[in-house]
Amino acid sequence: MSRYASSYRSRYLPAMSVSAIERLPDKERAVVIVATGAIEQHGPHLPVAVDSVMGQVWLSLALGLLAADFPCYVAPSLAIGKSNEHTGFPGTLSHSKKTMSALLEAIARQLRLWGFRNLAVLNTHGGNTSVLAYTLREIEATHGLRVRLLRPEIDWGLSDQERAYGFHAGELETSWMLAIAPEYVDMAAAVKEYPARLDAPGSLRPENAPATFAWATQDVSLTGVMGDAPAASAEKGRRWLELGAAAYARAITVFAEEAQNDLRNPAASRRCITA
Repeated sequence: MSRYASSYRSRYLPAMSVSAIERLPDKERAVVIVATGAIEQHGPHLPVAVDSVMGQVWLSLALGLLAADFPCYVAPSLAIGKSNEHTGFPGTLSHSKKTMSALLEAIARQLRLWGFRNLAVLNTHGGNTSVLAYTLREIEATHGLRVRLLRPEIDWGLSDQERAYGFHAGELETSWMLAIAPEYVDMAAAVKEYPARLDAPGSLRPENAPATFAWATQDVSLTGVMGDAPAASAEKGRRWLELGAAAYARAITVFAEEAQNDLRNPAASRRCITA
């Protein structure tokens, strides 16, 4: 068993007995992570589970970079997210915003009863972001947990066009999957399709632009791909996985350090923030 798999398994709460969970040290300092993903179309060449698979991959790789005694545990993931922007394509499953929020809130409430005080969410699907921002604020206010949405800034080294409009089933996601599970990737079916160009954005603006509109995939893509999938490679994927794992490990570490500082200074305010 690799150190990555071993580290994940030793921290996975559902694999522990009741007595083992009761004996866990430093619960007030420990970080519990919930991965939120999606089951949705990823073009003609990738499996529909890409986002949920990547949540587990990031956790396994990031946890493998932490010290064995680092106080961090993994709760069950939410494999299905809010993916209604991808309805119209076979393979998409979607919770409503109400259902997804209720599921995460239920996990948080019961983790609090177990004695944990710090909850981090590792999200791998953009469609979940607005639901998570609202829900985490409610969790912090209602249950008194310190909460964090793990969103480290990562420069993948993509082209300007791919960075702006290659945000689904494109070069990045296809490279990741080629690196971790090439048997599930059909590169013969990979296509290059952008919903817009930097020099002709039309109504669709890059992610985080000052003004955007609410889009559905079938409105902007014939294939479900938004990016340059044929440009992907396993070598790029391996390099980017290493880069991302280090960034997530740093974000987890920073959150744990802040939790420890709050314990030393009870008057410190609790904030729902991202890292």
